[in-house]
Amino acid sequence: MTTAHRVLAALALATGASAFAAPAASAAPLDGPTTLSVMDELDALSTDSVAPEHRQELPAPSEQLTGLNRLAGVPNDLQPLTGRLDPGTGLLGA
Repeated sequence: MTTAHRVLAALALATGASAFAAPAASAAPLDGPTTLSVMDELDALSTDSVAPEHRQELPAPSEQLTGLNRLAGVPNDLQPLTGRLDPGTGLLGA
């Protein structure tokens, strides 16, 4: 048996052994929540790095992003004002 045949035989044996072992492998059942929330994890990480006596002073990242989402509605809220000013002055862009 040549060296190439020995290598191929070893690879075939390893492949066969892994094919038998694969069905036996399984993950442990989850006891906690089955879905992961990125924002919950980010909030948990950010509160862990702040001293307990100062945690109430800092807003959580999810609260900060909620504030940014409210800014997206500002142009719609200002539309009634800018719509009245623009025809008379012509200063506001389209």
